[in-house]
Amino acid sequence: MDTRHPPVSIRAQHRAEDLARRLPALLVAAERIAATVAQGAHGRRRVGTGETFWQFRRYQQGDAHNRIDWRQTGKSAHVFVRENEWEAAQTVWIWRDDSPSMNWRSGRDLSTKRDRADLLALALSALLLRGGERVQLAGSDVPPSAARSILPRLADWLTGQIYFNQGAGLPPTAVQLPRHAQAVLIGDLLSPLEEIEGAVARLAARGVRGHLVQVLDPGEETLPYEGRVRFKGLEGEGSLLVPRVDGVREAYLDRLAAQRDGLAAIARTAGWTLTLHRTDKPPQTALLSLWAALSGEG
Repeated sequence: MDTRHPPVSIRAQHRAEDLARRLPALLVAAERIAATVAQGAHGRRRVGTGETFWQFRRYQQGDAHNRIDWRQTGKSAHVFVRENEWEAAQTVWIWRDDSPSMNWRSGRDLSTKRDRADLLALALSALLLRGGERVQLAGSDVPPSAARSILPRLADWLTGQIYFNQGAGLPPTAVQLPRHAQAVLIGDLLSPLEEIEGAVARLAARGVRGHLVQVLDPGEETLPYEGRVRFKGLEGEGSLLVPRVDGVREAYLDRLAAQRDGLAAIARTAGWTLTLHRTDKPPQTALLSLWAALSGEG
């Protein structure tokens, strides 16, 4: 009997046990991070056509006369208009890279890029749901919803996908989003710039505002290795033996800087934002930056 590979039933049992371990840990961590960020961030109140009062402000040329609040105006030498909050929840569509290269980390004490992307996606979902926004994770079978009860289902889908990571590193081309939705793309964003630009341009052309979040391992940022090293590709690229890593470090860092400059240019052209995050940094840092961008405060 060949004992090198366990029977299918045993592998399925191991997978189920792994999922049972990962699901509550991911959900608890995401909720904790969302709560921390919520305490230090402003809400996402926006001026709109709802009925909930937000604030008074001074009348400006062009304001409709029926927006003037005469009672508040009578208390002052100035004319004031009444502003209400936007009550119609918008959809925030979150895509995270599920390509094989995301399952990498340079040290045992670090999260894989995939784990960190999953955590950011779920924590952002929790934060948005707290604010009454509609959330959808790209590829999941959970429809867009503003109900906080969907969070365990989103966590379940994310943890289950660890076994099926065969994505192309870019969002699907056929995705249909409501006009004026927001898209959040989370991944290592190391695909060719022209492909990333095409994906962003397709979404922006539909009136979708968006945000890029690049998640990298510190080893990818600094190339800290010395001497003779063999690098093995995770997506069928084969392996590369580098006799002296220190001899290529400068060229590598230049290439990474060029990739990031290109990402910044793509985001700027589309009116999007770019957040950079390393897996050895607290996830709250990236989430707070992303929250500010979603709120129009970044």
